Amino acid sequence: MDILSKNRAFLPALLKKAVAPALFAAAALLPAHAQAIELLNVSYDPTRELYQQINAKFAADWKAKTGQDLTIKQSHGGSSKQARAIIDGLEADVATLGIASDIDALHQNGDLLPDNWQTRLPGDSTPYTSTIVLLVRKGNPKGIKDWNDLAKPGVSVITPNPKTSSGGRWNFLAAYAYALKANKNDDAKAREFITAVFKNVPVLDSGARGSTTTFAQRGLGDVLIAWENEAYLAQDEFGADKFDIVAPSLSILAQPPVAVVDKYAKKHGTEKVAEAYLRYLYTPEAQEIIAKNHYRPLDPKVAAAHAKDFPKIELTTIQQFGGWRVAQPKFFNDGGIFDELYKPAQ
Repeated sequence: MDILSKNRAFLPALLKKAVAPALFAAAALLPAHAQAIELLNVSYDPTRELYQQINAKFAADWKAKTGQDLTIKQSHGGSSKQARAIIDGLEADVATLGIASDIDALHQNGDLLPDNWQTRLPGDSTPYTSTIVLLVRKGNPKGIKDWNDLAKPGVSVITPNPKTSSGGRWNFLAAYAYALKANKNDDAKAREFITAVFKNVPVLDSGARGSTTTFAQRGLGDVLIAWENEAYLAQDEFGADKFDIVAPSLSILAQPPVAVVDKYAKKHGTEKVAEAYLRYLYTPEAQEIIAKNHYRPLDPKVAAAHAKDFPKIELTTIQQFGGWRVAQPKFFNDGGIFDELYKPAQ
């Protein structure tokens, strides 16, 4: 139930029209041997490897087009912690965060970018998507097949803190959506299920990469609720003989958006290169890098070429919960549903 599928017929033309002119227009504004420039990309936890590869390719492309040396610095952490850091003065030129509400917060706290930021790039400013899967130890010794198994006594579940981590929020809502479907939209029963799952969580790391470290390196837990890309990366890094990936019967379309942080980009004089950088993410070259890093590409041709790499999973969307501007305060702000249901282990 991929909400992007209905748009794939016209996305190639849209991406071509939206991306190429901006890249060349930005390049044309600079002299052949312009002064070196620096960008800061403040991103969420699991994107380190992705942006290391993207940055190298874009910097070379920018140099070839403009003669300008470009250095792109990265900052990574739990998405909401990163948004708070930007609000508190970390001068990001671009924000590539895990959920839209964290970029909304940049408008709501200091007017760092406009309210309509999500309309400025294709796909609601989301150049790739992901979803949520279950990573278990090789052979799946606890027999975990779906979300319901995470609520069973004796199963230790690792997931990041939804208060600080976008992955934690996607995890929470994917499990909540499953519980609603399994209980015929009985919200009270869904809350009971979520309470039982989080009773099995021994520690809440602040970000998704921290939870992966807890599970894969420290050896805690029977199952990690993870971004799909992070689960595949764990297999790549530690060996496919260490972990199995379980695709649940229902998950959620995770949409990590990107935006120029206008206030800081203007201050630094980097508006043009910052926009070109984000538009580069939609190019076929960048979409290939995205797919090879286990994120689901937006470009339909690239997605089709890598279709075998991604399991077909029934996906709900954030719209089931009213969109992030409704879901964030309802579930994750102080006093929200998560705070009501989560009882830390004593």
